[in-house]
Amino acid sequence: MFSITRDFAPPFKLIVPYFIVGILVYLTTAVLTLSFEISTINNLDASVLSWVHLFLLGFVMMIIFGAMAQLVPVVLEVGHWAVELFYIIWPLLLIGTLLMVVGFYVNSTFLPYGGTFVLIAMSIFTLNIFITLKKVETFSLIVKTVVIANVFLLCGLVFGIVMALTYAGVLSVDVMVLLKAHVYLIVAGYIGVTIMGLSMVLLPMFGLSHNFSKTPLTFAFYMLSGGVIFVTFSSLLNLDLLQYLGYGLSITAFLVYFQQIVLIYKSRARKEIDIWVKSMFFAYFSLVLSLVLGVLFLVYNNNSFLMASGWLFFMGFLGFIISGHIYKVIPFLVWFERFSPLVGKKKVPLLTDMIPQKSANYQLIFTGLGIVICTLALLLNVDVIFKIGSSFLIVGAVYLTHSLFYMTGIKAQ
Repeated sequence: MFSITRDFAPPFKLIVPYFIVGILVYLTTAVLTLSFEISTINNLDASVLSWVHLFLLGFVMMIIFGAMAQLVPVVLEVGHWAVELFYIIWPLLLIGTLLMVVGFYVNSTFLPYGGTFVLIAMSIFTLNIFITLKKVETFSLIVKTVVIANVFLLCGLVFGIVMALTYAGVLSVDVMVLLKAHVYLIVAGYIGVTIMGLSMVLLPMFGLSHNFSKTPLTFAFYMLSGGVIFVTFSSLLNLDLLQYLGYGLSITAFLVYFQQIVLIYKSRARKEIDIWVKSMFFAYFSLVLSLVLGVLFLVYNNNSFLMASGWLFFMGFLGFIISGHIYKVIPFLVWFERFSPLVGKKKVPLLTDMIPQKSANYQLIFTGLGIVICTLALLLNVDVIFKIGSSFLIVGAVYLTHSLFYMTGIKAQ
């Protein structure tokens, strides 16, 4: 387990907008799934591209940026180079995301404008991270994941801007050549590597895990990084052998990463199966099933396997690993901000007292059912079943939104 200090942590008012905006976007993406017609949909459909960008930028990236604002100084024990920059990152990212959604849905001329806002927001974020890392004396594995992830992010952004300008008619580039590299650099490169790194901080901290081997994560990190590089170059050079080698390395990396999660779980001192643990179970089960479906797609080239694999990775793995950690992170931040000064002076709540248990459990049940039903619908190619699953997802997202506002609204009496 890592030595954690909050001496350099930013104020709660800086962090909370990222979580609020992220969850509201998550609720919006759940509602938008009702508009999908899976019998005719494909991975290049405008509605899919719009939804994926809204989900990844407005929800996943927004929450990750908020979490990194908190965790980078906490884990590295150095202050941000310019913590005030986080006050402008989320508005820029939100504006850029919304413009890109409009660009995909309504008029492609909005895409380069949205892409520019996103590029500025993420460039500010990565600049702050890299300058902050200059203060670090020891480059541990966690620091390396932060560095490599942000390099992948910058590269993915460059490809994304070129594609946006092409969609708008400003440039004339073969979008299909860049698409695979763009997606892989952002999803597997930045999000995948970042989650691996954060897992080594958050999972041991919340599970009170000690004395576990970190060797699997080391292998997973290097294999995933290699896989991302191979797939990127295969896209640019049109080399199928390099592409499949990259896919194989990436799938193996996530399976080895899963082994690391098992080791952390087995070494935990906290045995309680709370909402966080249940969410992690669902998240990592979704990850493994997503990888299995990904392999089936590579073998049979069936688009249903690809869509189901992507759905489980996004909504099942990313969605649950983020929502599960919200039930740990938000109560801790609220407690430290509003109740820690009162310790020894008056009665203060426990962290578990700050979680709306019924709402959290209902969110887990409805969202889990929705994801399972929608996955079956994608495999069977049945619209009606997908609409039923979407309805469950919306209910779960409403409960998650309620839980977030409940936790952030708790104040000292």
